Order: sequence, then C-alpha cells, then structure tokens
Amino acid sequence: MRQKFFEDLLENLYDGVYYVDKQKVVTYWNKSAERITGYKKEEVCGRSCADNILRHINNKGVELCKKGCPLGGTLKNGKILDTEFFLHHKNGHRVPVSVRTSAIRNEKNEIIGAVEIFCDNSKRTDIIKEIESLKKEVFIDQLTQIGNRKFAEMNLSTRMNEIKENEIFFGVLFMDIDYFKKFNDTYGHNIGDQVLKMVAKTITSAVRLIDIACRWGGEEFIVILPNMDRQTLLEIAERIRIFIEKSWITLEKENINVTVSIGGAMASSDDTIESIIHKSDAQMYQSKKSGRNCVSIL
Repeated sequence: MRQKFFEDLLENLYDGVYYVDKQKVVTYWNKSAERITGYKKEEVCGRSCADNILRHINNKGVELCKKGCPLGGTLKNGKILDTEFFLHHKNGHRVPVSVRTSAIRNEKNEIIGAVEIFCDNSKRTDIIKEIESLKKEVFIDQLTQIGNRKFAEMNLSTRMNEIKENEIFFGVLFMDIDYFKKFNDTYGHNIGDQVLKMVAKTITSAVRLIDIACRWGGEEFIVILPNMDRQTLLEIAERIRIFIEKSWITLEKENINVTVSIGGAMASSDDTIESIIHKSDAQMYQSKKSGRNCVSIL
C-alpha cells in the first residue's frame, strides 16, 4: 500500500521524473516526463538517456552527454546538482528545462543510481499573448504558431520609432533553411511542414524573452532583437544556428535534420523597414555563398 502511494505520487507530479542505474540506463519514466519530452515510457525505459533520446545541450550547443553530463557528475560524486539546459523533444525541437539530479544509495550508502527531476522552463515570448490581446488571428502564422510577416512589419515599425524617439537600437536576423526545396522534393511537403514547425520552435527556444521571432514566408524566418549590440546579435545568431543544426525529426528510424543560413544587421536612425530587411537579407545570402550553415553579420 505504501509503495503504491509513492508510485502514484510520482506519476502525478507536474515535474518530469526519471531514474537511471549506474550505467545511466533509464529504469523509470513518469507521465510528466512523457508530456515534456514527447517520449512514451516504453520508448525510453531500458535505454541509455544519451541513446538518441534527450541529448541535452547547454546554451552554447555543447552536447552534455559527451561532456559535462549532470547525471554522470552526480553518479560520480553523489552531489545534488541544479542545472539548466535544453533537451531534445521527440518532435525535433529543443525544450529549455530546469533540472535537479540526486544520487540514489543503498543501505550501505553506496551510489546505485540517480534521479533527475526536471520542468519545462520555456522562455516563451510575449508574441502570442500580444496577439491574443489584439484579438486578431491575422498576426499568427497558422503552421508554425509564431508571428507572421505582418506581425514582423508591425514590430519593425515600432522599433524604428524607438530609435528616433529614444535612441534604443535593435538588430534583425534573417534566416533561410538550406536546400529546403530539395528537402521537400525528397521527403514531401508534410515532412517539410514538420521541419518548419521544428525550426520555429527551436528559434523561440534560443532567443531572449523580449525578442520577436516570425515566419517571413516560405522557409524564411526573421528575429527582431530590441536593445541590442552587434556582438550580442552575433552570439544569439550563432546559438540559433547551432540549436537548429543539432535538432532533428525521426522518420522511420532515420534522423532528419536541416541547417540554416543566417544574416544580420543593426538598425540605424537612417534605416527604414525595407532597408534593414535588405541589409540582413543580403548578409543571409553572403552566408549561402560562404557554404551555408553559417552566420554573417554586417
């Protein structure tokens, strides 16, 4: 009775919980872990947590399963660790999570495994809330559920006014999925749509809370970054590039991923919406010429 009580308690926690043994093989996976990651219990239990499942990365895109794994640290020294990183969702995108890892010991105080408790820490932008307050679905891209081109243009206009009135400068990142037409021809438009959604969610996970990510059209995306300088613009662009490169969807046991070419520019008081888009778009094409899957900042 007592054991069942604790099992029911774990199953109904809002946070994700899973156990691993000394070899980091998953032995328990609760319902919230399924909800946050998209992976069912039967898909995970009995497998290593690094076995093409969660594949944690930090905010620089480094895979923690290869270097700096919190579970590995806890299994080694028994210390409780609190960390934040990005896990791989079954649908392909990255999910920011807050994590606590603790050692599990036997009656001899020997470490026999570890437990990880994690919660979704998505830095969701205020785009959807702002759209809802306007009560106009015209600003939502129906496929990716981020802002559309009209919403991007509206925000660009607001940022231009901020430069003129308060000298608050912003940056723009313009990105295009590499070889997307060839990808669609190979896998079909349904898989192409899944990739567009994956890319959109990955972008929103990689940017700051105040940044605005929108679908410009087709396989093109734009990010508007207020209160920005060139170095930070470059760092965020590189993070987006790495996050997308290290995300994928699974199709019949095949992991499919894409890359993006990114261009960026800082807006000045002399710019218009058209000119700042032209400058960032031109830098994106420079990335294409440089071999794709890279960043070019004016």
